[in-house]
Formats: sequence, structure tokens, C-alpha cells
Amino acid sequence: MASQPGPLTNWPWHRLGNFKYVLLAPWVAHSIHQFVTRKREERDLFNFLTLPFLLLRLLYSQLWISYSRYQTARSKRRIVTKSLDFEQVDRERNWDDQIILTALLMYLVNLVLPAAQRLPWWNAKGIVFISLLHSGPVEFLYYWFHRALHHHFLYSRYHSHHHASIVTEPITSVIHPFAEEFVYFLLFAIPLIPSVLCGVGSIVGVAGYLIYIDFMNYMGHCNFEMVPNWLFRIFPPLKYLMYTPSFHSIHHTKFQANYSLFMPLYDYIYSTCDKTTDSLYKRCLKGREEEKTDVVHLTHLTGIHSIFHLRLGFASVASRPFISGLYLWIVSPLSYLLVLLTWIFGTTFTLERNKFNDRSMETWVVPRYTFQYMSRLDEGRINRLIEKAILDAEKMGVKVLSLGLYNQGDELNRYGEIYISKNPSMKIKIVDGTGLAAALVLNSIPDGTKRVLLIGKLNKLAYYLTLVLCQRKIQVEIMRKDLYEFLKLQMPQKMKDFILLSDSYMSKVWLVGEDLRYSDQMKAAKGVHFIPFSQSPPTTVRKDCIYYSTPAMVVPKAFENLHSCENWLPRRVISAWRVAGIIHALEGWETHECGENVTSIDKVWDAALKHGFAPFSLASEI
Repeated sequence: MASQPGPLTNWPWHRLGNFKYVLLAPWVAHSIHQFVTRKREERDLFNFLTLPFLLLRLLYSQLWISYSRYQTARSKRRIVTKSLDFEQVDRERNWDDQIILTALLMYLVNLVLPAAQRLPWWNAKGIVFISLLHSGPVEFLYYWFHRALHHHFLYSRYHSHHHASIVTEPITSVIHPFAEEFVYFLLFAIPLIPSVLCGVGSIVGVAGYLIYIDFMNYMGHCNFEMVPNWLFRIFPPLKYLMYTPSFHSIHHTKFQANYSLFMPLYDYIYSTCDKTTDSLYKRCLKGREEEKTDVVHLTHLTGIHSIFHLRLGFASVASRPFISGLYLWIVSPLSYLLVLLTWIFGTTFTLERNKFNDRSMETWVVPRYTFQYMSRLDEGRINRLIEKAILDAEKMGVKVLSLGLYNQGDELNRYGEIYISKNPSMKIKIVDGTGLAAALVLNSIPDGTKRVLLIGKLNKLAYYLTLVLCQRKIQVEIMRKDLYEFLKLQMPQKMKDFILLSDSYMSKVWLVGEDLRYSDQMKAAKGVHFIPFSQSPPTTVRKDCIYYSTPAMVVPKAFENLHSCENWLPRRVISAWRVAGIIHALEGWETHECGENVTSIDKVWDAALKHGFAPFSLASEI
């Protein structure tokens, strides 16, 4: 919001939330009714197509969001290197307001203006007419209105809301107070209304002009340069007729320059074009010197719909812990199609780029879902994808690669050891995060606990937790006889007395793994602490028990460019396995933590706290 919000700052439907789309319902129903009941020659195709056009613009906008975020995670042509934060994501979550307003105005104009009814598909004169009016009056008036908005009175009340975003994204272009946005709509109506009144309007003319506005808006607010230099070499005057992302980024970093809408002509005429415009464009097009990546965290997709929760998916959804919602039902057909496409064509991609102190880190995603890891049907291909990612990171000079979620496992890859065996000359260190995950689980156990129940699938972390608990003389109860016998066999002789085969569910502390069943939870006593050592959290069944988070830590404030949530974890909380790789790099440890190797609990715990990471628990304040 602006620093001193003025009148008509809020949009009329801001209290409705996502129910704002209900405002379109009467218009849509009226449009469909007219189209169905009227004779063919009397049907108003323009009015009927308003809803499909709205949906097209929503899809078009989302594609720009995804493309922009994908490029800023990997492109060398980034313009501004500052951090994007959750506050900006929240501020820009209502980017669809202007699309809804456009649709409402199109329905209204069609109703009250007879000339706007039953427009033809095409009118070449109308296209020229709209182009001329945009290039002249619209660009000229916008330039001066924009300069007026930078006067203190209007800036503090309206335009400062838009300029709160220094690191721009495509949707930043449409984030304005209602009053300011409404003036823009009046400006953009200058070519459209006269073209209709003069009888040269057309469906293609109106739709094409709005798509042109969207394209230029979104392109100009990307935080990477994308306009090729050969365009300006072929046609030099184009520099006065089309701006570039780097041109407009100067306006967001210096504020008092480069005011033009889409055509820099007026900035050149009135001497408000910044002197660094051309040099910044060339520098960004050439690409910044490649930042050396120190750490890569290798994760994968989780549930069927998780691809939409990624940073590249729905921005506002990704900025919150993953939960089921109505949107999941809407996108379900697309979700299943994407599962098939990622299985056939998917390759590992860069999801996120972060910085912490002097270390640069990235998150890469293996395009496979949790169910594919669990079924083991695609195990060979998954291993090849993981190995290729490790070798690619090795070529980049990455120091540490941490294996997240189910990219590690005894049956899959012996917790990463298989890749070292196949590539013994690799310098990159593979980290499975067992030490830090164990430290977080152990520090979650309430003080004074004398016994715990270990339940669920046995893995490396479960074995190590059992070993440390026995060393601390805490009794570990096991329900399954095969697990009990296996642990008894593996434990040192002096530790075996602390492992007990039990059929009792009376322990107040449960350490739970992947296979925690509903029936097991129902047998737990009231007030039991469910502390997961699993990669994914247990399903909450009992309201009279305490459920802990999967092992995770709150990142320090200096951790930059974190603006999406990691699966089910809250904001600015990341998994222990991801933190472990970061700590490994910060400390410069020259050992792997994979296979049977485990980093000392005290060593990795102290290092994490030293660097400002804090354990996340139910009492954590984010």
C-alpha cells in the first residue's frame, strides 16, 4: 500500500478475496443467455467471447510469471540482483484485479453502447486507427501523467505502492491503487472507444490491443534482458518506439527517469532518459559474470499438484505452506497431464537461487513425483537423473550437493554412496543431512524423557537416532519384531539393553517414520508427542496429541531471495537436509555425509546455530 494511502486506494471488491469472480456471474449468464436464445445473425460474438478472453488473459499472465521466475533462477541476464521477499509477493497477489475490471467494463460498454454490439472479426482500418491513437495521445498523456504521479503529493498517496517493488516481476506492472489503475483504463480507452464509434472497431482490434498492452507491460517488468540487439541494428529508430526491461528497470531503481509507457520517444524528447540506459542494456544482454554456485540442493516434486506450489507455479500459493484447496480440483486435469509430460520429457531444472553471506546456492528439481519414488518402477531413470545432476554440479564447480526428500535412500542409491563409487574422482561433496536431522529430532524430545517409541519404516536416520538415544540411556521401544531383531544385531553390546520389544502404546514420545498408520495413532495415549524423523509429515489424526514438524530450521534474516515455502513448511523455514548442505559449505568440511557416514550431531548442531539458523518447532515464531 502507498505510504499515505489516498482516496479510492482499495479496489471495490478487496474484501471479497477470491470470491470477487462472483461479480462476473450475472454478466456471464446474461451473455450466454443472449447468445443461445438469439438468432444466428443477431448474436453478439464480442460479448460472448469476453469470458473466454478473460480466461486467456489469466493463462497468459500466469505463463509470464512462470517464465520470468524460471529465467531469473538461471539466466545470466538478470538486471537487479537484490532480493525478492514475501512482502512483495503478498502485495502483488491481486494482479488479476485489472483483468476482472477489464471484463466488467467490456460487458458494460457492450450494454450501453450500441456501436459496440456485434463487432466484426476484423477491420484493417481499425487496427491502423488504434495504433495511431496509441502512439500519439496515449503515450503522450501517459508520459505526463506518470511524471505527475512522481510529484510528492500523488506519489505518497498512490504511485509509491507500485514502486515498493524494486525487483520487478511481470505482474508488478499491474499492481496499482484502484484510482491510479482506473486512470490508466481511461487512457487505454482512447483508441478503443473512438474506433468503435467511428465504425472501424473489431474483435481482433480490441483483443489485440489488450494483448499488446499485457505483452509490453509484462515484458518491461521482467528482471532480465530479453530484447535482442539485432532488432535495433536492423531498424535503429525502434529504440524510440519500444522499451526494454533494462530501460524500465532504471525507472524502478532511480525513480526520476525513463517515465515512458512503452515508447521511449518522449523520454528522449523531454530529456528524461537516463544516461546509463544504453550501457545497462548492453551489459545485461552480454550477461553478468557467472556467480559461482557453492551449494545445490536437489529435491523433487511431491504430490500430483505440487508443481503448482513451486516458485514457478502460482506465486501466491507458493508463498504459503502447501494445503489442499479448490484450485487443486480446477487444475487436476492439467496436473495429470503434467505428470505424463514430466515423465516422458522432464529434465532436472533450476527452481530457486539464494544467497547467504558470501555463499551462492541453488535448488534443483528432479522432475519426478513422490509416488514414483515409492513405487520403484522408475528407479533406474531416477538414479540417472540424480547422477546427471551431480555431474553437472561438479562441472560448475559446486562444492556441496545435498540430497533432499527421497533423492536419498538405501534401496535407491545407498544414501548417495553409489554416485561416489561410480565417480571416485569427484570433488563435490554429497550430503544426505542425517546428522543435522538427527540433532533436530533429538532436541525436540522433551526434557526428562526416559523412553520413546520408535515406529515406522527403518532407515539410516532411525538407526542413528536409536544409537544416540541408547548412548544417552533412553529406552527405545520397538513394536515390530523384525526391526527389533535387526537393531539388536546392529547395536554395540552395551547398548542392546536399552532396546525393548514392546506391544504397549503408552510411551508419551513417539518417533515416527514413513509408515505411521491411522490405527497406530488411534492407540496412542492422550498428550503423546509425535516427532517425525520422516521426510514428509504424518497425517494429523488426533486433536488431543502434539504433532511436530519434520526436521527443519528457520533461516537467518541474511538469507536472501527466499519468497516461496518449501512444501508444507512455513515461511522462511527450510528442511534440515537442505540446511545440512549449506552448513557443510559454510564450514568448508571436506568429507561426504552419505552411505554409512554421519556428521557428528554436536558438530553440525553447533555450526548451524553459529551461522544463525534456529530450530523450528511448534513454538517457533516466523
